[in-house]
Amino acid sequence: MAKQNSPSLIQVVKQVAEQQHSQVTEIEKNKTVLFQLQAKFQELEKEKGSILLETRTMEREIYLQDDAIEMTKHHCENLEAEVRALYSENLKLRLDAEAVQEEFEMAFSRNNEYREKIKAHKHLFWETESKMPVMIELAKKKTVVQELKTKKEELMHDLQNPEGSVIKQVQEEIMLLQREIMTLKEFISNKTDLLDKERKIHAKLRKEIEVQNKRYDAILKRLHCQLNKLHSNKRQWHWNIQQLEKRAAELRKCLGVAALQSSM
Repeated sequence: MAKQNSPSLIQVVKQVAEQQHSQVTEIEKNKTVLFQLQAKFQELEKEKGSILLETRTMEREIYLQDDAIEMTKHHCENLEAEVRALYSENLKLRLDAEAVQEEFEMAFSRNNEYREKIKAHKHLFWETESKMPVMIELAKKKTVVQELKTKKEELMHDLQNPEGSVIKQVQEEIMLLQREIMTLKEFISNKTDLLDKERKIHAKLRKEIEVQNKRYDAILKRLHCQLNKLHSNKRQWHWNIQQLEKRAAELRKCLGVAALQSSM
């Protein structure tokens, strides 16, 4: 019995030894796995700390970006208000420019009408002067005077005739001619005065024309200066609006990028 039990005991001992060896091996493996898990846990802890730090940094950046977004929104609102104000001012200046242009055209039209009237008056005066009854009458009187001179010479020749009736007739005709000459002189004097008055009126009108031309030239220069200034201001305001719109587009683009980052 002892001999039969001995192999069994040896086998049991051997099995126990093998089990212990297997357990030791398993324990060693478990230790190795435990060490690996601990190392992995430490790495995860470090990674967790980095992630927490990065999360805090991102939260701080998001907070700063939120502040920047608010400031950008406020700046955009101010820019939009400035754009609206510039647009209103540009519209007002456009209306002012149209009013100035209309005033310039009206003044130019009035000046042209005044010049046409003066031109017509000059033409009418020259035509009237050439066709005045006094000028026609003067030519006729010159002819009459020439005829009278001829007749006088004939009468002087007839005076050598001793008949008194011829002398009396000649004297009467001479008296009539003298009265007629006096009447003609008075008529010529009156017409001369009338011509002098017409010339004075013409000179006065010429001075008034010169004054009006100088005045309208000054108005035209002032209107041209105003138009040039308005066009210059319009170009400057248009450039400012373009710059503001470009800046607003850049800020909106920044707002879109910031919003996309905050959503991520």
